[in-house]
Amino acid sequence: MSAITTHVLDVSIGRPAAGVPVILEMAKTGGGWAELGHGATDSDGRLRNLIAAGSLAEGTYRLTFETGAYFDARRIATLYPQVCVVFRVHDANQDYHIPLLVSPYGYSTYRGS
Repeated sequence: MSAITTHVLDVSIGRPAAGVPVILEMAKTGGGWAELGHGATDSDGRLRNLIAAGSLAEGTYRLTFETGAYFDARRIATLYPQVCVVFRVHDANQDYHIPLLVSPYGYSTYRGS
């Protein structure tokens, strides 16, 4: 398991959101973003292997969730085709679990455990 993980729940159906494409990036000095990992949520809505164990560094990170692809596959219109969550790692010795609660017309996130 990596030090940055996520879990996507579709609150419109009360179930995990399987197959959501996710990209993890880190802010580069001087601007822009560097991709560190990508994948898709499993049948439980989880993605556990975004970054290699031991490679977490302090800095600003961005998780991009391709929610449009998820809802398109279900033939559901959505207002938010993409959700970007930017967060800061202050202590590289901790784990950062960033869940996303999503529906076709809203989303929320928090730091999980």
